[in-house]
Amino acid sequence: MDAATWATGLNTPYKHGRLVVAPSLRRGQFDSHAVDCPFPFRHQDTWMMTYIGWDGTGYQTGLATSPDLVTWDKTGLLLGRGAPGSVTEYNVALTCILRHNELYGPGTLRPVDGVYVGTYHAYPGAGYETGPAVIGLCFSPDLRRWELGEPVLRPEPRCAWEAGGLYKSWLMEHDGTYYLFYNAKNHTDGAWIEQTGVALSTDLVHWERHPGNPVLRVGPAGAFDDIFVSDPCVFRHQDAWVMFYFGNSTDGHARDSAARSPDLLAWTKIGRVLIDVGAPGSLDSRYAHKAGLIAAESRLYHFYCAVAPAADPCQGEIEHGEVRGISFAHSG
Repeated sequence: MDAATWATGLNTPYKHGRLVVAPSLRRGQFDSHAVDCPFPFRHQDTWMMTYIGWDGTGYQTGLATSPDLVTWDKTGLLLGRGAPGSVTEYNVALTCILRHNELYGPGTLRPVDGVYVGTYHAYPGAGYETGPAVIGLCFSPDLRRWELGEPVLRPEPRCAWEAGGLYKSWLMEHDGTYYLFYNAKNHTDGAWIEQTGVALSTDLVHWERHPGNPVLRVGPAGAFDDIFVSDPCVFRHQDAWVMFYFGNSTDGHARDSAARSPDLLAWTKIGRVLIDVGAPGSLDSRYAHKAGLIAAESRLYHFYCAVAPAADPCQGEIEHGEVRGISFAHSG
């Protein structure tokens, strides 16, 4: 199948136009300031979504459920901070649970030896993404009780593209190999760029970075992804692999796009935006990014983090003067 025809299956042109998971705006709750990073899936005949809550100190992970992928109810905190001195003392952002690979598949999870396996990242300090984050795995028998493993990836100073710290990751398995895709920044001083790489494992314990990292790189000056190519999520789509990612641009906006690969290592961008920012005054006028995909009855749902300036200075995330929540677009 030619690339243009293949890419039409990624289109979700119909925006819902409302937040389906929003910050609580209640001090003391884990998602008081903002919600972010949707990960939708199907479990025991219920649609579920993990998401990240921000409370002014750091990230924690929540869970929401839905009967129809449109109306969502928060069920509360899923994964909270760890003890003082632990790697998750200030942050624990679960962003992916090992699931079936097909984009238009069932969207169900894939336990390993009866245990669900997730991936998290954690920043070492209090504050918004303060310090260089690490990536680890976590394990659960029932999606409610989670045991956190030690970090499996830390920033590698010898790899200039990721020396500044790691971000969101995506865990998948294919033909006996586990792939851990992640984005990272090159440094922490002033403006940086973020790009996407991958590490491989056969046992979920020993990980080796791909020597060709980063496998997805920023675009040329003026492109919609000229400073970030971030937040990968990867699926099988027909005869190839697709990586959804967001591009951040020097124009001040972030937008979702995708890339195609025959082998999970060599990636070619589709070269166009899938979810664009909205008009001034809309819920996604600043950013429309951080994809979470799932299909139901041949309809594709593209969940994303929608960000807009706060109309009221007392509303939303005070530090950034914005409202950050989760919305979606669908294929029709």
